Amino acid sequence: MPVPVTVTPVVQNPTSRTRTEHDSMGEMTMPQNVLYGASTQRAVLNFPISERAVSPQLIRAFVLLKRACAATNLELKKLDQHRFDLIHRACEEIAAALADGSDPGAVASMMQHFPIDIFQTGSGTSTNMNVNEVIANLAAKYAGKPIGAKDPVHPNDHVNMGQSSNDTFPTAMQVAAAVAITNQLIGAMENLARALEAKARKWDDIVKIGRTHLMDATPIRLGQEFSGFAAQAGYCVKRAQRAMVRLAENLPIGGTAVGTGINTHARFGRLVAAKLTEATGVNFAEALNHFEAQATRDCVVEASGELKTIAISLSKIANDIRWLGSGPRCGLYELALPATQPGSSIMPGKVNPVICESVMQVACQVVGNDAAITMGAAGGIGSLLQLNVAMPMMAANLLDSIMLLANVSNVFVDRCIHGLEVNRAIATGMVEKSLMTCTSLVPQIGYDEAAKVAKGAFETGQTVREYVLEHGLVDPKRLDQLLDAKSMTEPGV
Repeated sequence: MPVPVTVTPVVQNPTSRTRTEHDSMGEMTMPQNVLYGASTQRAVLNFPISERAVSPQLIRAFVLLKRACAATNLELKKLDQHRFDLIHRACEEIAAALADGSDPGAVASMMQHFPIDIFQTGSGTSTNMNVNEVIANLAAKYAGKPIGAKDPVHPNDHVNMGQSSNDTFPTAMQVAAAVAITNQLIGAMENLARALEAKARKWDDIVKIGRTHLMDATPIRLGQEFSGFAAQAGYCVKRAQRAMVRLAENLPIGGTAVGTGINTHARFGRLVAAKLTEATGVNFAEALNHFEAQATRDCVVEASGELKTIAISLSKIANDIRWLGSGPRCGLYELALPATQPGSSIMPGKVNPVICESVMQVACQVVGNDAAITMGAAGGIGSLLQLNVAMPMMAANLLDSIMLLANVSNVFVDRCIHGLEVNRAIATGMVEKSLMTCTSLVPQIGYDEAAKVAKGAFETGQTVREYVLEHGLVDPKRLDQLLDAKSMTEPGV
């Protein structure tokens, strides 16, 4: 049977800029034309903290969840067709406005109805009620009723039917992150891996000097060096996929208040997950254990850890390219980085590795986001008995990390990797000068004697080849074999 509708008195004056509603705590005045209600307005007043509202991605995920919940309640004969149609229409309108951010005006116009600060109630109850109220008020408009009437759709009784903030907010944050990883991050990582693999193939014939501890080492091919970067990016793809799966496979929906599922149908969580899968293309599943899923945010910590590792990989790649491009006269300058903008306000002609610096700053931020997420999930801080109470902050940081990594990776490819060029003469010219080529002499003359060669050549300013020939330590033909730079880049003696 449909839940009876409780109509709350609404005071509206077409000439006024405000309207007044009543809720369980009393009277609340808010702007006339906003679609949210008294619960949202209380949160706006309570949390003037950061001036950072909950993200459009999270609100859209919430709306997709509410639509799936309404469809499930319809299927379970808990919600009548008329109210379902109104809720579905409202969800469609909100989701369309926030779909991909391609229309900033539409996003801004819709997000004015979702003003609550990130640093709010730790369960995300304020945002859950914000979404409930906006959907209910849109439904009222469609039905020709005044905003705030809670008729024919009530924010709690109908939009929130079979749900709690305690299972909807963690579900929405996981849905938002899993969708963002699928639609943004995985593709960005694949794009980076392809670009680096292309450079590795192109430059595989270039033999240069390797470096360990920032000091000269044995030769390496530039293609081999970039194959290492490409492999890192390939592992980043897998890490992003693992992060997405961990979030998608453990949805708390269906647990309601503390994981027991009070006031909801036993099949509710499974049906909602199936409808979210259909809507997003991501394979979502209800949590196997609702008490773990709601009392902890371990899946979010795990996903964030994968993102942090991706950030560290990107920092290594960007920093190495920055080093190899240092110069142009007094650095390594084996690579010529694309000139994207003037590098100095005082030094004419200076060009800096600004794209690499952007990547590395993102890495720092993602590590910081991960630290905040980790603390937010820790026992005694965010995770307390049957509920985590740091979820809005954790959701914001998780989505921030995904967005930053995806965006900066694409910029890195487009504005740096694609335009990299090799200063071949510099890269290959260093090999003969390196004292560490004496390593290939060890099987012939032994470690101690080879060490003497390196020391002697350094003191005299000679190359290893010149020193060995002058002192007649190895037959010239054999020396050519031993000091063949390309052969030093492969296994063998």
